[in-house]
Amino acid sequence: MPRLDATVATEVAPMSDVPQEFVHKLDPDAVLLTGWRRTGADTFEVTARRLRHHNFYLSRQGVHDPLMLSEMVRQLLPLLSHAAYGVPLGHHLIWDDFHYNFDAAALVTRGSSAELRLTVDCSGVTRRGARVTAVPLRVEIFCGDRYLGEAGTRFTVHSPTVYRRLRGAYGEVHRAMSDAIQPALPLSASRVGKVSPYDVVLSPSRGPGRWQLCIDTGHSDLFDHPVDHAPGMLLLEAARQAAQVVANPQLVMPVAMHADFHRYVELDAPCWVDAEILPADGNHRSQVRVSMRQHNRVCFTADVTPELVPSPLSLSALRTTRPRGLHRPARSTVRPSSGLIPSLR
Repeated sequence: MPRLDATVATEVAPMSDVPQEFVHKLDPDAVLLTGWRRTGADTFEVTARRLRHHNFYLSRQGVHDPLMLSEMVRQLLPLLSHAAYGVPLGHHLIWDDFHYNFDAAALVTRGSSAELRLTVDCSGVTRRGARVTAVPLRVEIFCGDRYLGEAGTRFTVHSPTVYRRLRGAYGEVHRAMSDAIQPALPLSASRVGKVSPYDVVLSPSRGPGRWQLCIDTGHSDLFDHPVDHAPGMLLLEAARQAAQVVANPQLVMPVAMHADFHRYVELDAPCWVDAEILPADGNHRSQVRVSMRQHNRVCFTADVTPELVPSPLSLSALRTTRPRGLHRPARSTVRPSSGLIPSLR
């Protein structure tokens, strides 16, 4: 495996290219990171390209999609593991948790063509001997000189032998893909804030506030290559879409999310997605808790903070006002004209 320069920088180093295989993508158009360099023992600067038009991550009304920024952070995991810390290709990187917090007003692109810049701090790397076993990432994201927000995650590193022991029969990729259940009919695209029904990852269920995770292993963005379990980005997308259904008919974006990955979501059994409206946070922002269960066990939880999609023409108002909370009015008093009204159907 090619090893990029991992010496500790004493001066600003030139940017190194990002090999496609180092971000675990088969589609070259899906590679968002464009360059990286070490700025300290465990600190890095990474550049990323802005995609005005993407098949899956939509930029509505000239606004950066928080989930596209999350995918950039996800690509940091394998890039820095392989390029900076010498983790061999073929090792498995497992998410423990992931969180981000973006400024809704700053996400408006304003027609800028500046590339995105990510500053990364990995202080606290865990090693067993010379081998890296876990890496924390703290990331700040900028567009030019404008601060967009921050993200953080921790992931563990497993050799193929350890991963096979951990996963057992479920670790065989091609078997897992062939055993995947057929996706149920999805919700309408407009209810989850999407344009194409192909991109909807929730299917109806019988109860309010509950949906079935719609796992389509043929989706070229979420399943860029064969895997043995539901990808983490699929779960984040499901959490986003669940929060959008709650806020329906208002179009919102998830400006903040805190997600915990408890268990693998397998491909061969239904996974149920539940949404619960939480009290507003300390900044009086609405919050939705999304939980995913399979075989009656919690696999994933995420607290999502939705805000109205900002318009470039209303930035001054957005900086001084917030959308109203997600209330629980009596059934007879629900009116679509007030706040972020729940629509748990």
